[in-house]
Amino acid sequence: MGDATATAADAAPAPRPPTTKETNVFMQIAVHPDGTITRPEVPAVPAAADGPVLSRDVPLDASLGTSLRLYLPNPPPSSRLPVVLYFHGGGFVIFSAATVFYHGSCEAMAAAVPAIVASLEYRLAPEHRLPAAYDDAVAAVRWLRDAAPGDPWVAAHGDLSRCFVMGSSSGGNMAFYAGVRTRGLDLAPAAVRGLLLHQPYLGGVERTPSEAKSEDDGMLPLEANDMLWSLALPPGADRDHEFSNPAKALPAAAVAGLPRCLVTGHDGDPLIDRQKEFIKWLQDGGVEVVDKTEFTGFHAVELFVPEKAAELFAAVREFVYAGDA
Repeated sequence: MGDATATAADAAPAPRPPTTKETNVFMQIAVHPDGTITRPEVPAVPAAADGPVLSRDVPLDASLGTSLRLYLPNPPPSSRLPVVLYFHGGGFVIFSAATVFYHGSCEAMAAAVPAIVASLEYRLAPEHRLPAAYDDAVAAVRWLRDAAPGDPWVAAHGDLSRCFVMGSSSGGNMAFYAGVRTRGLDLAPAAVRGLLLHQPYLGGVERTPSEAKSEDDGMLPLEANDMLWSLALPPGADRDHEFSNPAKALPAAAVAGLPRCLVTGHDGDPLIDRQKEFIKWLQDGGVEVVDKTEFTGFHAVELFVPEKAAELFAAVREFVYAGDA
């Protein structure tokens, strides 16, 4: 009976992307001759003052327009919650903490883990090319030390000794660089216990096999992938720059002292080969890595398929609560 169930599960069709290359949101970015862009309209939602998960916006750096959207399960559990600092995806170019599917994902994650989630509203390229997003990510990590202890939700319900830095896609890239740039920084009373890198956005000049076959990918077609890097990287840089290809451009010493990392990925993601190379590089540098790149699905699948979101949140929960009684 168990074998039959497993066989049926194995035979279940893999989830399919909700868009095609032609309807893909990245392909709707208009790049103008002067280098400026027009972004497609994507629905955004306000913070929620009621419901099963509460949310509210708090400023980070008003001069830069950065902020954090905090999420708290409602009612909160009696035990104190870990704090997950989260960076959304979008190729460094589009979306925000308020984008409807990232807002919904953070709500669901806060309830499922459970945790207090702090989602960063950061500056986007090409108006603010890298490393601007990394600078904002570092500022958010410093918020855990400088302002989070005085936040009413964190003070009442959070455990700042159990902070985690997480990101999806380009946000996963940001979470890595936030870890690199803040390692060794005294964050007391906060402490970052781990990095959670979900489908981290990585690149390189030489195509990997999974990239080479992604010309018509519904979520991250090759043309869009190249365009996003051209808009995000410093002027004149190619995809072997350290921001896109750290495994090639950075020395092993760059990752010394990083906390343990969870790397999650999916077999249908054009980035999967890079993610596996990245894991090996981290491990060769002495980083403890929990490798969860065996999942089936496409890029950003957790935003559109509830079962895949539950799968991701289960991996996050296991990683965050590892060692707890």
